[in-house]
Parts: sequence; C-alpha cells; structure tokens
Amino acid sequence: MNKEELLKHLEKNSRVLKSKKLRDAFATVDRKDFVRPDYSSEAYEDYPIPIEHGQTISQPTTVAFMLELLDPKEGEHILDVGSGSGWTTALLAKLVGKDGKVIGAELVPELVKFGQDNLSRYNFSHAQIIEAGKKLGHPSEAPFDKILVSAASNKLPQELVDQLTVGGRMVIPITDSICVIDKTQEDATSQKTYTGFAFVPLITENHEQ
Repeated sequence: MNKEELLKHLEKNSRVLKSKKLRDAFATVDRKDFVRPDYSSEAYEDYPIPIEHGQTISQPTTVAFMLELLDPKEGEHILDVGSGSGWTTALLAKLVGKDGKVIGAELVPELVKFGQDNLSRYNFSHAQIIEAGKKLGHPSEAPFDKILVSAASNKLPQELVDQLTVGGRMVIPITDSICVIDKTQEDATSQKTYTGFAFVPLITENHEQ
C-alpha cells in the first residue's frame, strides 16, 4: 500500500479516522518517516513493524483508535509514554497545534535518538522526545491534560494517574485491552475497556515502583 491507500483502508474501519483533524494528522505525519530504512517498503502496511530493542512502531489501525479515544485538542499539554519511533509524538504534535505541547518519554537511549531524528523532519517546535528518568512518565512537567501510553502494563500505573490533571484522560494498554482512564477527581477515576489487542510490554525495570 501507499500512504493514500493506507488512509482509505483506515477510513473503512468504523472506529478510526472519524474526525477530519485526525485524518489530516495521518496525512501530514508520514509513517514512512518513522520506520527503519530496511522496512520502508512496509511503512504503509497495517501491522506493527520492528524498530529496535524488541519494540515496534504500532499498527496504524491501533494508533488511530487510541488517538480517537484520547481525543487530543488544540492547546493541550500531552505526555506520550514509550514514544519509540516518535510517530505518535508527531501525530499528537499535529493535533494539539503550536499552542499545545507534547513530550515523548522513552527509556531506551538508542530509541530516544531514533525518535528525535525522525521528529526533526517536521517543524514541530512544540514537541520533544526525552530520555525517561527513574520515575514512570515525566512528573516534573505534570500535570498533563492527556497521557498516551503505547506499551502494555500489567496494571494501571498510579504514578501516571497522579500526573493527570483533574478532568484529564489517559489511554493505556493493560494486558490485552486498551483502557480509557478519566480522572474525575483528585483521588477518583472512571475506566472504559476495549478488549482484543496485543502490545509490547511497558519497560519499567529502571523505574521506581
């Protein structure tokens, strides 16, 4: 497939690319710019592609579905946990616009560099990719309006919930499901769960639990 064929494929799925702003983001931020050169011929296929260190650039349908659920808005402050290739960070940057801010956090130093190099192809001065510290997420920049997590956790990480503003939302894979976490009060959340997905595990061994 080419990029336009991928967009048409995604639009046929009733759960994704329902909004013009999300379709525009997928049209602007080219997945081919975020895959390794040896996988460039597969850039527009609707499946995950390996990047390095056991990580992948996620399936386009899954990314589009998660972004639909996250519902990023212009001007929002968003954290992208496990930014990997930088593709989701760039998509979020397009969606929040120049009045927003996006921070991609990645634990693997080689992937930090890979993501930064890929993101630099775009004029998104309001987005950056940083190497994650000992604490999960990026507490020094909290609170965030939205948090996107692109790898699966075994349970809901309270440290990420703590980094959400009240009224904020997190979309996170937990085991084989995608979960939408809405922070309704400082000490309360609501959750919706969508089953039937597969993700690489969220790397947390260097984080304080």
